[in-house]
Amino acid sequence: MYRREQSIPLRSSSAALYNNLSVLRLPGRQPACFGAVHGPSLGLVSAAADGLGFSHRQLQAKEGGMAVGASVLTQAAWCVLPSRVLLVLTSQKGIQMYESDGSIMVYWHALDVTEHPPAQAVFARGIAAAGGRFVCVGTSSGLVLVFDIPPKGTNITVSEVLEQHRDAITDIAAELGQAPAVALLCSRFSGTGKRGSKNLLPGVSQLLAAGGGAGRPERCRGGGRPASTLQEGAGDLVTADDAGTLCVWSVGEEFALLSKIPAFGCACSSVKLWNGIVAAGYGNGQIRLYEAATGLLRAEVNAHARWIYALDLAPQTGKLLSGAEDSFVHVWKLGRNPDTDDVEIEHCHAECVTDTQVCGARFCDPEGNSFAVTGYDLSEIFRYGRA
Repeated sequence: MYRREQSIPLRSSSAALYNNLSVLRLPGRQPACFGAVHGPSLGLVSAAADGLGFSHRQLQAKEGGMAVGASVLTQAAWCVLPSRVLLVLTSQKGIQMYESDGSIMVYWHALDVTEHPPAQAVFARGIAAAGGRFVCVGTSSGLVLVFDIPPKGTNITVSEVLEQHRDAITDIAAELGQAPAVALLCSRFSGTGKRGSKNLLPGVSQLLAAGGGAGRPERCRGGGRPASTLQEGAGDLVTADDAGTLCVWSVGEEFALLSKIPAFGCACSSVKLWNGIVAAGYGNGQIRLYEAATGLLRAEVNAHARWIYALDLAPQTGKLLSGAEDSFVHVWKLGRNPDTDDVEIEHCHAECVTDTQVCGARFCDPEGNSFAVTGYDLSEIFRYGRA
């Protein structure tokens, strides 16, 4: 069971966008970072674990370093790589990459309007880190841009463009069935927006010294398998689009398409990949589970009465979080039957966020013991923890 905890105030509200909540998960009791977009700005909040202290910052959409008032943000997400953490923003104009606290823009990529048909909206949407060195971002033309990220500096390049989709990308997710990469913390986050706050730096150095858990061959709870024992060809990345088509990719020097799951007449708004299982949320309220390697449908659940806006997965336990327009947030448990290898899904918890069109839902820890929720036009982030 989960119970409501103290909410986190936002300087503005949350827009009705898919997956409109990002959480930078931090070790121990250090302040967690939350972000939600509304119009041309991203609201960033650093929240203490005891819920008593908050630091706020507003990050405006920019184009090549210049503020652009008319550019509407479509998504924001922290991308955790082994050597650095980037805060990635997508908009109608292009793609912005910042240091984790939003203090410095390290890269700007303008969208090519000529790649889109006339009278079609132009925007980027769908963000995920993959393969330890790549950040993948989707576009409204169906292209997925693969950015090669150096360990430091601004020499970021587009290394590949994935062209399997014909409709606007809605979401992108990397395989979560392995220990997360080193989580460089947004230790420079401060209420004034200055880079002077260094009280979290010891935590960063401890993570780096320990390797952040990356690559540990230990078995995850809930049937999770370490990276070394993931199914051969199970896939490293999944992309989804407005028509409902899903593509599963292997990540390397060149990305390779492993399977393509055809659309069935409904948009896929959010997608996750865990231990070779693709979890996809749709506009009809269904959650469908597919085998990543083959694209076979293994299970489906009529999870919500209305459009699903967000999915999230706790990598260490296989808990799945879903939020939708129907004001409900559900917690599920994914797993595989050890005897038959069948994919299984179990309902664990339901929470009604009264009179709220849920647009973002994220776990706040890798075990799934707490989660946060945003809603359309709400100026706060609701938090829930295990009772």
